[in-house]
Amino acid sequence: MEFTIYGKPQGKARARTFYNPRLGRTQSITPEKTVLYENLIKQCYMIADEKESWFNGEPLQMIISAYYEIPKSTTKKKRAEIMDGKLYPTKKPDADNIAKVICDALNKIAYKDDTQIIDLTVRKLYSADLPKVVVEIYEKEL
Repeated sequence: MEFTIYGKPQGKARARTFYNPRLGRTQSITPEKTVLYENLIKQCYMIADEKESWFNGEPLQMIISAYYEIPKSTTKKKRAEIMDGKLYPTKKPDADNIAKVICDALNKIAYKDDTQIIDLTVRKLYSADLPKVVVEIYEKEL
């Protein structure tokens, strides 16, 4: 199973916790930008879904490739190094936050729970065309 999320790669933002005096307790809220991105991930999966879901608890492998736009200010020399695969995007969001938002968004959509993922690879790469995230999910052969 493979699907693509077009747009700039985003990570999962930390939940904001605050004291709500009206309720007399603390509350945590997920930032709206994260909620919107999780919904986009779900939509992209459901559009590409070929009725493939893993709800039986089988172990899964996930490969996430985050493609970043090459900055316009990049010199010709650095652009050539990028195209040769010698330079990689070492910028935010962190690879673990990209994985977190995707794995959490697909809970109860693609699989029962993200604990089924036993093999996870996250790559950050540059792309000559549009920024995007490509997600591949496979049943893990043991």
